[in-house]
Amino acid sequence: VQLQASGGGLVQAGGSLRLSCAASGDTLDYYAIGWFRQAPGKEREEVSCISGSGGSVHYADTVKGRFAISRDDSKNTVWLQMNSLKPEDTAVYYCAAESFYCSGDLTEFAYWGQGTQVTVSS
Repeated sequence: VQLQASGGGLVQAGGSLRLSCAASGDTLDYYAIGWFRQAPGKEREEVSCISGSGGSVHYADTVKGRFAISRDDSKNTVWLQMNSLKPEDTAVYYCAAESFYCSGDLTEFAYWGQGTQVTVSS
């Protein structure tokens, strides 16, 4: 499966962005999709994950209550709605796929998109 992340940009603190992760080459039905981010000089971290069925979602504590992940397998797309953005949310955001369940382990995600830059100004 190939993943394409998009929707990043420059936004002021308190603003919103919606990231999209579009898949091709396979259907997303049986994949868990995670959103990760990596800021300069920092390790890549998981932001959110949604299971293959969509029945299970996970959020990092730093984004809980502000970000929402969703999926539409008929469109082969997963979204990350980001509200109340903060300067510390600035990073390159990646979507990635692993087999059905959200493992919480970055190394289990076999397929990665190319990343989209999110910059939040103060």
